[in-house]
Amino acid sequence: MLTKFLLCSLLFRYVLIKCVVSVSNETHTNTPLTTITKGGNITKPGCQTKCGNLTVPYPFGIGIESGCSIDPQFDINCNTSFNPPMPFISTGNIEVYDITDSQIRIKNLVAVGCYDKLGKPIRQTSLWIELSPYLSFSDANKFTIIGCDDFSIISGTYGSVFSTGCVSLCYEKEDLRDGSCTGIGCCQISIPKGLQSFQTSLGTLDNHSRVWSFDPCGYAFLAEQNTYTFHSSDLMDGTFANTIIQNVPILLDWVIGNKSCGQSQNSSDYACQKNTYCIDSDTGLGGYRCSCLGGYQGHPYLDPGCTDINECENSPCVAKSICTNSLGSYNCLCSDGLTGDGTKNGTGCYKHKKPISTLKLSIGFGLGFLVLIIGINWLYFIIQKKKLMKVREKFFEQNGGFLLKQRLSSNETTIESTKIFSAKDLEKATNNYSSDRILGRGGYGTVYKGILRDKRIVAIKKSIIMDQSQIEVFINEVVILTQVNHRNVVKLMGCCLETEVPLLVYEYVSNNTLFYHIQNSGDMPWFSWENRLRIATEAACALAYLHSSVGMPIIHRDVKSANILLDECYTAKIADFGASRLIPIDRTQVTTLVQGTLGYLDPEYFQTSQLREKSDVYSFGVVLAEILTGRKPLCIQNSEEEMNLATYFVMFVTKKRLFQIIEPRILREGSLEQVSAVAEIVKRCLELKGEERPTMKEVTMELERLRKYHLQSHKQEEIIPDRNMGLTGEQHPDLYPVSMNLAQQID
Repeated sequence: MLTKFLLCSLLFRYVLIKCVVSVSNETHTNTPLTTITKGGNITKPGCQTKCGNLTVPYPFGIGIESGCSIDPQFDINCNTSFNPPMPFISTGNIEVYDITDSQIRIKNLVAVGCYDKLGKPIRQTSLWIELSPYLSFSDANKFTIIGCDDFSIISGTYGSVFSTGCVSLCYEKEDLRDGSCTGIGCCQISIPKGLQSFQTSLGTLDNHSRVWSFDPCGYAFLAEQNTYTFHSSDLMDGTFANTIIQNVPILLDWVIGNKSCGQSQNSSDYACQKNTYCIDSDTGLGGYRCSCLGGYQGHPYLDPGCTDINECENSPCVAKSICTNSLGSYNCLCSDGLTGDGTKNGTGCYKHKKPISTLKLSIGFGLGFLVLIIGINWLYFIIQKKKLMKVREKFFEQNGGFLLKQRLSSNETTIESTKIFSAKDLEKATNNYSSDRILGRGGYGTVYKGILRDKRIVAIKKSIIMDQSQIEVFINEVVILTQVNHRNVVKLMGCCLETEVPLLVYEYVSNNTLFYHIQNSGDMPWFSWENRLRIATEAACALAYLHSSVGMPIIHRDVKSANILLDECYTAKIADFGASRLIPIDRTQVTTLVQGTLGYLDPEYFQTSQLREKSDVYSFGVVLAEILTGRKPLCIQNSEEEMNLATYFVMFVTKKRLFQIIEPRILREGSLEQVSAVAEIVKRCLELKGEERPTMKEVTMELERLRKYHLQSHKQEEIIPDRNMGLTGEQHPDLYPVSMNLAQQID
């Protein structure tokens, strides 16, 4: 009876609080600032900017009592024992995900209650979090209960004592509704602004004995609103608590001090710098934040504060007016002889004119009409011609034609001028871009098979409708390919800029991609170890040429087996240079936005954004691993250990279990020395530190040496067939110990 009484009381209180909170939410608005994490300097001079993936702006600072923060309570402890390093608030164990101008996102914690079939508790944890004085839980969080036999009371302090609760009940699995959190399997309530600590634990009515078959556990947690959506499958998910901890953050509000703006402005530790204004905290706990005045930009907490924005650099004034910048603002003055408002939302600048007489007006209209009648036929043809020219010029400019001309004219290493094809010729070559001519689709467009007037077969890449960033990718690919002349690189034959989307014309490579043959042609007679080694050597040779044999080194940035094409003779051709970058000769690396394909992406480049030639080496190492194993570089269906081919391959090489993952056909056709040597090349290419990897030139030389060794071995087999019987033979005395070693490893 006591339990039922408590439950009824809790239900009444829950309904009452829901009504109060719904009213307060209707009037609540939250517009967090987003300036201190952008711009130039965001930390004190000499202080670390990032901890792992987190950018830490002042007034926060990395290091305990390092002097990089405004106060020791704003210190961020960067724990480097993790990889990547993990940031924690001060000396506590609260991990930080994100910092904005007014809020912090932290890692979650969950209270859990689990029971066995008979109702005996098997796991029970409560939850208690207490924050520093400058932090409080945002009212944008929701307190959530998950379960069909659970209730919980959350209590804490926010200047005064706070306590409320939530009940979640159900009796049949069919009662549950995904996305619904109204008390049937899931219950949510709001919390007040300014909450600085809270504790909670789970209670149950029948120890889940009636619902154990589909709900053995209950959960309670606080989380940012809209980051969690209820699913009935969560009740049976044994890792549900870990999912919440990893993926659903808690949102905190932060302020400086505990005094208002008025109380702090005359004190020596007032944090707002020049040209800023102070914002009082709305948590009810005191404290304030700073922001730049309108017309100013910069960091409001760091000297010299916010600086004036020169609005006249992107003039907000109309034509025939003069823009004059002023502190925090600007003026638009009409030029001599003109009057009016010079701003773009004003009346504009104009000149007063004397009234024109009726006679002059009539004569003018008459002459104009006469000229119009005389020249109408002539104008018709001229207008039509100009309209066509304007459309072509528009597309030419839209597709980066002027930029392409500028790049090609300024590039002294361009081999020859790119041929310009007409839109009409390419439409005819592709049968008006028929769907049966599609060779493939990629991130930047579709590739069609085309037959030109002279019967040459080509591949025509039709880009998607592009914004400015994609135009840069298109122009980048053209400029790079005009410098390349190598038998193992797909040749650019020309382009067309007269259409709505730009077109590139390449030589036609007929035998699909290396990725396709690895996954689908493993047993085909031609796809032997000898041919695989040749294809790998040709691809490595092309990459070495790009890195060291052109006027300005080229980093491909998206090396993968799907970008290695095979022609009618199964010769390798490197393709798709849309993501490639030119590297100045006097530099070894450039900082770029991370771009590439998961599974092939250099982890050092992913973490640092520093692109260098060794990034291509890592990706090529993954391609070699594909050739040796026949596995995909990334397969989420595999176990966690086998998911990533690169780490899985290196683990087997390190543990000397290489031949357990090598494709059986390679074991039959290749020699132990050769396969082991190629595996060692893969291991060196996949080193986590770029400086420990070989260059593509070194990789090419080693593969050429191994290939020559393989060819010589075949010649010896033809001359003395009974002395060298491959990996399992026993006739050649020099090979016998090696063969036995391989057999032992295979067993």
